Amino acid sequence: MTQPIRIKDHEKDARLVRARVVFGAILVVALMGVLIARLYFLQVVQYDYHSTLSENNRVHVQPIPPTRGLIFDRNGVVVADNRPSFSLSMTRERSGDWQQVLDVIVEVLQLTPEDRVIFEKRMKQGRRPFEPVPILFELTEEQIARIAVNQFRLPGVEVVAQLVRHYPQGAHFAHSVGYMGRINEKELKTLDPVNYSGTHHIGKTGIERFYEPELHGQVGYEEVETNARGRVLRVLKRTDPIPGKDIVLSLDIKLQEAAEMALGGRRGAVVALDPKTGEVLAMVSQPSFDPNLFVTGISFKAYAELRDSIDRPLFNRVLRGLYPPGSTIKPAVAIAGLDSGVVTASSRVYDPGYYMLPNYDHKYRNWNRSGDGYVDLDTAIMRSNDTYFYDLAHKLGIDRLSAYMGKFGLGQKVSLDMFEESPGLMPSREWKRATRRQAWFPGETLILGIGQGYMQATPLQLAQATALVANKGIWNRPHLAKTIEGEKPVDENPIPDIVLRDPSDWAKVNHGMQQVMHGARGTARKAAAGAQYRIAGKSGTAQVVAIKQGEKYDRSKVQERHRDHALFVGFAPAEDPKIVVAVMVENGESGSGVAAPVVRQIMDAWLLADDGKLKPEYGGPPSSPEVTAREE
Repeated sequence: MTQPIRIKDHEKDARLVRARVVFGAILVVALMGVLIARLYFLQVVQYDYHSTLSENNRVHVQPIPPTRGLIFDRNGVVVADNRPSFSLSMTRERSGDWQQVLDVIVEVLQLTPEDRVIFEKRMKQGRRPFEPVPILFELTEEQIARIAVNQFRLPGVEVVAQLVRHYPQGAHFAHSVGYMGRINEKELKTLDPVNYSGTHHIGKTGIERFYEPELHGQVGYEEVETNARGRVLRVLKRTDPIPGKDIVLSLDIKLQEAAEMALGGRRGAVVALDPKTGEVLAMVSQPSFDPNLFVTGISFKAYAELRDSIDRPLFNRVLRGLYPPGSTIKPAVAIAGLDSGVVTASSRVYDPGYYMLPNYDHKYRNWNRSGDGYVDLDTAIMRSNDTYFYDLAHKLGIDRLSAYMGKFGLGQKVSLDMFEESPGLMPSREWKRATRRQAWFPGETLILGIGQGYMQATPLQLAQATALVANKGIWNRPHLAKTIEGEKPVDENPIPDIVLRDPSDWAKVNHGMQQVMHGARGTARKAAAGAQYRIAGKSGTAQVVAIKQGEKYDRSKVQERHRDHALFVGFAPAEDPKIVVAVMVENGESGSGVAAPVVRQIMDAWLLADDGKLKPEYGGPPSSPEVTAREE
């Protein structure tokens, strides 16, 4: 049976279409409402947030590192300056796959895999976002050209011109001025992240480190507009940095060179002071090194050669070298004996060539095995008589002896601006009990009286102890900076002066030290021959290896580096001291024969004019006035 044909309901279809249109219209209106609401929320409610975010994507604040202060010697000779250099820097946020970019740099510049490792290590060091990191320094013209040609392959990489530290005097001031190097992870945690933004080097040693805040200056900023690729389009605002302060040192380059020449290539240390001001006039530690090697990064091979050298060129002997002072401290021991009242200038001791403690059979030998007979204070200093000072040390006792030596700066840091200085060691009864868990023995006091035993001092401390004798007990702490931006350094922790019960004791010891140089039996009279001024001095010998009781020192049986160190301290002119010099020659054996001539040469270089005569300011004849004629 056939089905009836359905008649289409046009009314129903029309209602369905209208319903769909209405629903679609409502949906469109709803979506438009959501869109408008979202736009309102983003552009009105969160306007400040998004405008700031957009501005930050467009505008960046770039630090401007300050120009580091210069360093001069006392005569205005530049010893540390800044010179332009080109380096390759990389901004990780703008480089995309920065490790791949490093591979391209190594390929373009034809570098080694070791360089690639160094680059990656530098990129991983802590830094601020969008801060360029220098990865290669001292670019050559060829390297700059290679980078320019391949710039399209190196996003975020750019060649930057900057000032780097340079030391025109090379090794002359390496141990006093020090050097700069790259900031490491440990230093990065302690530095001001704001003031050191954009700065990648910092003072590592010497004056460069001690006066880092003054030399560094204050960072500046500039707001720059960049495009999507990070390229700077224009500078919107700039705040100039404040450059670091210039420092004038008390060091004199001519005296420095004279001291190095006097050492003659031998291992040793020299320090010269002005006793009236504490200014360090010369400071030499030999052998030395070129500080320029460390500024932009020293190679592993070059550093290994310096570090492993048997001569230890990196070791600052003036500040960190610890040596038994030997007889150089006898003038200070003499002051202790006079001031404490245990001896007078006329007190005499019989010297048969040795000294023996009561009820002991051990003989403490004098360097002169035949003895000097009866000796008083003047003769004891002149002859460096050990027997006299054994007896004096025994009379003083360890407690008084240690206390007096402490007044002369032994066993403590004496400098004002040399952070590397070692305090040395001035032993005492309490020190031995705390460190060795032993009692103090009388024999240890005796050898302490001639500068042997546990006592250790730096050449700087010996120079300062001698300066106190020259300056009659007035403390002027040694310092390297003469002025900082025209202002003198201030000693905020002054050390008390040495005040004696009888101030004339200083002159008594001074006279004995003059006899060392000018007396008929003085131990260093040969070094003072022909001098135009009076010198007060004292020689010393520091044992490197011990000698058995009863044996004599035989240099032919001792290895060169096991031979005694030679020391000498002195000041001149003796009546009105203008310079104090302390010299230590490693394995030099004879203080009077090896170190004393070095002291004499340094004093001549400071006190004598070019014509070989004593300078007028040091008691020489007045210079002839220049006469100029003119036609009337």
